Amino acid sequence: QVQLVESGGGLVQAGGSLRLSCTASRSIPSISFMGWYRQAPGKERELVARISSRATNYADSVKGRFTISRDNVKNSVYLQMNSLKPEDTAVYYCWGVGVWGQGTQVTVSS
Repeated sequence: QVQLVESGGGLVQAGGSLRLSCTASRSIPSISFMGWYRQAPGKERELVARISSRATNYADSVKGRFTISRDNVKNSVYLQMNSLKPEDTAVYYCWGVGVWGQGTQVTVSS
């Protein structure tokens, strides 16, 4: 069973940036999606961005502000978040091959 470990969350002011990292305990085929989801209090978990060797997808709410990338040698996926808004506040979860990471809190203050 692969394990996913996230890091990089924290508290930032609106307009700031954060970079999330997620490392898998073993390699995940590049053709398989890895992605980031988020869940705000009282809301359902939603897709933020996902990436495979064939496609990259973003939620409309983060297009132009967030960038997902992947390093298959390091078994890692990253989420660069710029121009952060208070509504981006949530627990961010890494996902891959049906497995979830433990989540990392991102809080954006106004």
